[in-house]
Amino acid sequence: MLDYCIRAAGPDDVDGARAVMLDTVHRDFATGYVPRWHADIIDPAAAYLAPARHTLLVALDPADGQVVATAALDSRGPVHPPNPRGLAERYPSGATAQLRRVYVRPAHRRRGLARHLVAELLAFAAADGGYRAAYLHTDPAVPGAEAFWRSLGKVVHDERDDAGGGQGIMHFELAMGR
Repeated sequence: MLDYCIRAAGPDDVDGARAVMLDTVHRDFATGYVPRWHADIIDPAAAYLAPARHTLLVALDPADGQVVATAALDSRGPVHPPNPRGLAERYPSGATAQLRRVYVRPAHRRRGLARHLVAELLAFAAADGGYRAAYLHTDPAVPGAEAFWRSLGKVVHDERDDAGGGQGIMHFELAMGR
């Protein structure tokens, strides 16, 4: 990994983080920006900087100091609906560290940034002491997403196996470092 600066985001990082997130959902997701799913992207400070048990990490390009990657964690478990009821029961809000917005600009991928950011999020969750599980969901249609998350965690539900395919989303649990 190059000499990226990885840190908890501050107010000066919010615009850059938002840009990485919006660019990613428009480029990599078939849905693009959907307000009910991506509201945290518009106001990442309220979603991740203000709540004590939440965090937003950024990686800064060593050449120009611009935000090139993000990773966030909050204490909201998956909600039913749209997620399967069993997942909402298994990963309740407050006891679940949900990883979100692990995004890396294309020019900075394959350098270990996402893996490093995830390790930092899991350490944050473990240090909190109140989280019982680390959970995330991903769209396996995004190139590289399924293989990346399989390398870090275990699949707890694959909606592609559901009758009708559900949302086509994969759900993972990751081990928290203690």
